[in-house]
Amino acid sequence: MADSLVIIPTYNEKENIANIIQAVFSLDVPFHVLIVDDGSPDGTAKIVKEMQPQFPESLHLIERAGKLGLGTAYIRGFRYGIEKKYDYICEMDADFSHPPEKLLSLRAALIEGNKDVAVGSRYVKGGKCVNWPWDRLILSYGASWYVKLITWMNVNDPTAGFVCYRREVLEKLDLDKIRFIGYAFQIEMKYAARSLGYKIVEVPITFTDRIIGVSKMSGGIIKEAVFGVIQMRWSSFFNSYEKKETAKMITPKVRRSKTV
Repeated sequence: MADSLVIIPTYNEKENIANIIQAVFSLDVPFHVLIVDDGSPDGTAKIVKEMQPQFPESLHLIERAGKLGLGTAYIRGFRYGIEKKYDYICEMDADFSHPPEKLLSLRAALIEGNKDVAVGSRYVKGGKCVNWPWDRLILSYGASWYVKLITWMNVNDPTAGFVCYRREVLEKLDLDKIRFIGYAFQIEMKYAARSLGYKIVEVPITFTDRIIGVSKMSGGIIKEAVFGVIQMRWSSFFNSYEKKETAKMITPKVRRSKTV
């Protein structure tokens, strides 16, 4: 069994899904793929099902009823990865904005660099964006600067959605405390990991805006990120993201008195 899992959330990705799956399976290191599909009306899940006989042990599918949010899709995938005991659990988009071959670099950064979270970063030396309109680029740069200012988190690309985690990080985090479901989810996951002392490394990537399909960016997602970061920072002063171990209940022995 492979020790690495790639989680790919989908909604209406029929143009990309077969190619992205094939790209991951063509890598030199074996990765398993988990597609979490939110009821795509375009038949994305049907395409995945048709491919499963070709990859019976390595291509997995979770179907959900409707659009439940990016964050909840990843949380569902994280729980699956933890349950199946994958050592390295990655997340990436289906639209080739994240180069699949860089999964090898993210995984290697954890193994060889002794890090806990590897982020595919646009904003470190060697990283860049391609085919992005200037307003998206300004928005992304501004969001990264804003998050660093509010959280004091030394991550240059905190909104990045191309990430690889050691399983122990996800096991230690209380995933029920992750509140955001849009792009602020990516910020909160990195912040939660750092708050528990885990080491984050950024790996340069070339981020290419999608060529096929429709972007899922919306005003509501941006609003969540802007105001959510302040809420997240404030609540962190009072609450920890660490999962609390449930103590086993020990029933005391009751000494019965003898009837005289």
